[in-house]
Amino acid sequence: MLKDLKHYESELGWCGRCSYCKWVDLPVLKSHRFSKICPSIEDRNFHAYSGGGRLNLAWAFLKGMVPYSEKMLDIVYRCTMCGACDISCRVIMGNMISNNEIIHAQRVRCVEDGQILPEHLVMVDNMKKEDNPFGEKKAKRGSWTDGLKLKDAIREKVDVLFHAGCRFAYDEELRDVIREAAGFLQEAGVDFGVAGGQEACCGLRAFDVGFKGEMEKYAEDMANRLTTTRATKLVTPCAECYSAFKYYYHWIGRKLDVEVLHITELIDQLIEEGKLRFRKEIRMKVTYHDPCHLGRLGEDYESWDGKWKEVVGHMLISDPPKPLRTGENGVYQSPRNIINRIPGLEVTEMERNRANAWCCGAGGGAMEAFPNFAKRTAMERIQEAKATGADALVTSCPWCERNFKDALKESGEKLEVYDIIELLRRAK
Repeated sequence: MLKDLKHYESELGWCGRCSYCKWVDLPVLKSHRFSKICPSIEDRNFHAYSGGGRLNLAWAFLKGMVPYSEKMLDIVYRCTMCGACDISCRVIMGNMISNNEIIHAQRVRCVEDGQILPEHLVMVDNMKKEDNPFGEKKAKRGSWTDGLKLKDAIREKVDVLFHAGCRFAYDEELRDVIREAAGFLQEAGVDFGVAGGQEACCGLRAFDVGFKGEMEKYAEDMANRLTTTRATKLVTPCAECYSAFKYYYHWIGRKLDVEVLHITELIDQLIEEGKLRFRKEIRMKVTYHDPCHLGRLGEDYESWDGKWKEVVGHMLISDPPKPLRTGENGVYQSPRNIINRIPGLEVTEMERNRANAWCCGAGGGAMEAFPNFAKRTAMERIQEAKATGADALVTSCPWCERNFKDALKESGEKLEVYDIIELLRRAK
């Protein structure tokens, strides 16, 4: 369950200012060039913009030492909420400090006190009016299904509810990804349906900027929709939606009573079962980008309502034991399994990958309020991809793909960007 910022006061005092939150986990560090893990500190180069710096700020805020100001809000919101500092901190502090939860709790307090960035307010107003962050008409949400003859999950019983997500549903440049994904499921004989115009936002983008009530509303909406459809599985091609359904809904006490799968997990299963085959060769060298919401933030959430107890030598232990989230249990292997099965592809890894992957820059309200910061973050990842010698950067999140493409267009740099589904389409 969500907790107020005040709840974390003792944790704020445990930060040792080691700055490990700024760096890739040392055992997997390969070079100085790609050694950073936090986009915000890389962009601002000032300690307050790091995970530990934001903990220091939250502590000072609670003590009345730091009032609201333009600079204070810039520190609070110029963050992609990618979870990297949270994972890095666990290497040093184990499960003692909940960085991501604290940073989010600070944002919730800001919203409750009316300290909201105008760009975020526009986004949330759009969600309230049209159930999507872009303000596009809700009536157009299901238009991506035109001509596909998909089951209406609201009227017909299905085993799988396919949730497209806002970005895929409305971004015409990316829309073919979900049309192809639906086609693959049809070919494999999956009993699935869509909610079409009845589908709504997952609510994560509002939640990330501190509007907790919005995601609670959408979680309730999804739970009711699943009850109506009687589906046993919820599948989405969007990493943000996946993270919302798998991690964040559980965090706010609205865990869904179905199996939640990302489309790459389902397609990996279907290929393994021989229900999908891809025969055409693609002569290309590619590297895969792990979306934060599919990787670090793709683990299931385990709630903890225990207490910390002091034992001999001022050591603290949790009672009952507090779950340790390392980020290692996200969805990493299924996308790689799929890519490695495509004939002709040469696959190479970027230095920062899996739980230590660099963020694309699109999340946490950064794309809306700090577009230049978001694109600079994307360009850092693009440079890392190019350093591998890859011809293309492959991902499995529409927000990542959108931000990469926008950054490339603005910079004039050249690199192909694909969703995994787009590669599979070429391999059929």
